[in-house]
Parts: sequence; C-alpha cells; structure tokens
Amino acid sequence: MSQTIRRKPKSARKTAASQGAKARVRQAKASTGSAVDVVMGWLPFSEEQLHRIFLVAILAGAAALAWVVASAAGVPSMASQRLAQVASDAGFEVKTVVVRGAENINKLKVYEKALVERDRAMPQVDLEGLRADLLELSWVKDARVSRQLPDTLVIDIVERQPHAVLRKADRFVLIDETGHELETISRKDAQGRLIVSGPGAGQQVMTLAHLLEAAPALKPRVREAEWIGNRRWNLTFRTGQVLALPEGEKESAGALVTFARLDGTNRLLGGKVTAFDMRASDRIYLRVPDQEGQELALKAGAVPHNVAEAD
Repeated sequence: MSQTIRRKPKSARKTAASQGAKARVRQAKASTGSAVDVVMGWLPFSEEQLHRIFLVAILAGAAALAWVVASAAGVPSMASQRLAQVASDAGFEVKTVVVRGAENINKLKVYEKALVERDRAMPQVDLEGLRADLLELSWVKDARVSRQLPDTLVIDIVERQPHAVLRKADRFVLIDETGHELETISRKDAQGRLIVSGPGAGQQVMTLAHLLEAAPALKPRVREAEWIGNRRWNLTFRTGQVLALPEGEKESAGALVTFARLDGTNRLLGGKVTAFDMRASDRIYLRVPDQEGQELALKAGAVPHNVAEAD
C-alpha cells in the first residue's frame, strides 16, 4: 500500500523572501555589468584590442622567461659566436683601420689601440670599449668609432689644441687651454710659445687667457707668465722686461690696461727699464739702471724705484 507524502506549501513570507533575494542578485549582476561597461567606455581600446594586448603581454612574459633560461644555459653566447663566425666567413671582419682628424697626435698610438680589433668579426668589435681606450690618449679630446662594412673600421679623432707650455723643474710640457698636459717637448720647441710657470700655473691658464684679452696689443708681446704665490702674475715680455701685476682678476686686468696705455704714449717696452711693479693701486714702481730710466719713469707719471722685488 503506497502513501503519497505531500510537502507543505511555502508560506507567503518565505516566497516573498526568496523572490527578493533573486531580485537582489539580478540587480547586483546588472550593476556590476554596468560598472564594467563604464570602465570599458573610459579606455581608448575596444574589447578586441584589449584581448590582443593581454595576449601580447603574456607572450612577452613567456619570451622573457625563455631568454632567462637560455642565458643560464649559455645559448645567447653560443648564438652570438655563431653569428660572428658566419659574418667573418662572409668577409665581414676588420681588415682596414682608417684614422681621421689626427694632426698632432702620433697616429701609431691610435693604431696600437685599434689593431687589437684587426681580423675580428665586425659584430664582435667593441666600439664603445675602443672609444674609451682612445680617450685615454693625452691628445684626444673626443673620438668616434664606426663600422664601414664590409671590412673597415673608421676612427674620427677630435684633438686637443696646444695653448701654452708649462715649465717644470726638469722639462717643458705642452698643455691645452684647460691645463691638460699633452706631451713633453724640448726647450727649442718651446720657443715662440707662451710659457707659464710656478706652482699651480697649469690650472690658471684660462684665467691668464682672459687677463691677456684685456690688452690685445700686449698679448703677442708676452713671452712668459709666472704664477706667484698662488695669487697673482708676473709677465715677462719678449724684450726681457718684467711686469708685476696685483692680486685679483679685476685689479690685474685694470693694471694691464693702464700699462698698455702708458706704453702706447711713452714706449715703455724696449726701453732701459728692466721691471715694472704695479702692485700698488696708485703708482708704478720702476726698476731702472741709470738716470735716463729715471727720467722716463717721471714722464710716465710713475715713481722711480730701484729696490729689488720682494715677492
């Protein structure tokens, strides 16, 4: 004998609660979808483009991981060596080195650096490393190294320009406008060039250049400049006469301009006065050997002075 079990129908309260829950779920889904649609609307990409971007990002990540694994196994190195061998077999290797822009520098020193790359496959030439080696040469201010396929290495040199000669205790050294030492030269080769001397003189050549520009007429007549006490200059002219200038860039330039004016009116250079001392701000002291020199000093408006310089 079978019996039929009947479930009690849901109460109106439970039915209403169930329907309310379903409504809230539908509302939440609609709200979420709406928010996503809003965000998608802000982006400058379509949904299809975003899929492609994500795909590319995933592939790039996989490639990076593969490269790391390959690097650990030495695969890139092997591939690079194989590529270099193929290039070399095809004739792409260094057979010729061309050096341009080298006028004063000994070209052999440049070739010594560059010939290390000779017979090397072009892909294996370390351009930046060779450039760094060239910059170590005293004459080289800048350098550019390039490949000229199939077999030529081209080196363009920018040289430093000689500006003066630094007199040291045991030698003469050619320097550029910054005081950078270029090479040792003989006393004979130093003749005709501006010579600077004194402790720290090499670092003051730019200051000296600005000073001499204040009196262009005197500049070619200066043979030597001595940096005294790390504070001022003594100038020796080609006549052998010495001019002692005061301390300070402005003061020394002003004194040099005054001296140039006095020389223009009284022809001080080439006369019998052996030294001019302009360290005092209101007068010029002259070192004179005889009466004629004293008279010239008076005409120049200066006070004769026979005392040796005490610097």
